[in-house]
Amino acid sequence: MKKVLLAIAFVAFVFGVNAQNVQLHYDFGDGRKMLTSTVEMFRPDAYGSTFFFIDMDYGADGTGIDNGISLAYWEIARAFKWNETQKFMPRVEYNGGTMSVAPEVWIPIENCWLAGVERTWASADFSKILTLQANYKNIKDKLENNTKNQNSFQLTAVWTVQMAEGKFTFTGFADFWKEEMAWNFNEAGIPQSITDYRFLTEPQLWYNPCKNFSLGTEIELSNNFVGDEFAVKPTLAVKYTF
Repeated sequence: MKKVLLAIAFVAFVFGVNAQNVQLHYDFGDGRKMLTSTVEMFRPDAYGSTFFFIDMDYGADGTGIDNGISLAYWEIARAFKWNETQKFMPRVEYNGGTMSVAPEVWIPIENCWLAGVERTWASADFSKILTLQANYKNIKDKLENNTKNQNSFQLTAVWTVQMAEGKFTFTGFADFWKEEMAWNFNEAGIPQSITDYRFLTEPQLWYNPCKNFSLGTEIELSNNFVGDEFAVKPTLAVKYTF
C-alpha cells in the first residue's frame, strides 16, 4: 500500500508543477478534524480540455494528522472538440483511489470509468461559467443485490462565478449518480438500509486579495454519500494559483 501512495504522490508532484492551483483544507465538521490537500488543473486547448484533481486526506482514519495520508483519490477527464462552433463535447473520465479504515487497514475506492457529453455556457467576459454533463458510468465489480451490476449514470454541474471585480470567486460542482449502497450493518452483518442514489456537492467561496493567493471555505453537502443521511461538512482553506 505504501508503494501505491508513493506512486500517487509522485503523480501529484509531477502534475502539480503545471497545475492551476493547490489547496489545503481544514475540515472541522463533526467527527472530522482533518486536513485535505488538493492539486487541481483545468487546461483548454484547440481540441478540447483536460481536467484533473488529486485529493489526499490526513488523519481521516482517526490515527491523527501526523500519521500521514489516510485517503488518496483522483479524477481525470478529457473533453473533445473539432470546431469552434461545437456546442456539445464528448468526454471521458476516470476516478478511483484508496482509503484507510483503521491503522494499516486499507480498502479501494472503486475504479470508475465514465463517458458522455457536456455543454458549457459562459458570459462574454467569462466571469460566469456553467458546464452540465451527462455520463454513462461503469463502476468496476459493483454488486447490487449480490449480483454484479456495473452499469450506472452520473449527472454533473460545474460552475464558476467571479464577483467584485475578481476579489471573490464562487465555484463548485454537484454530482448525482446511481449506485446501490448498504448501510448500518447489524451484528449479523445484515444491512439495515440500502440506498440506490447518491448526491454530492462542494461549493467553494474564495476571497482573492492578490492574483495568486486565496482564502476561503468549502461546504460539502451530501446525501447517501457517507452513511444513509444528509450531511454538511464545512472547511476553512487556503489556495495558491499558478
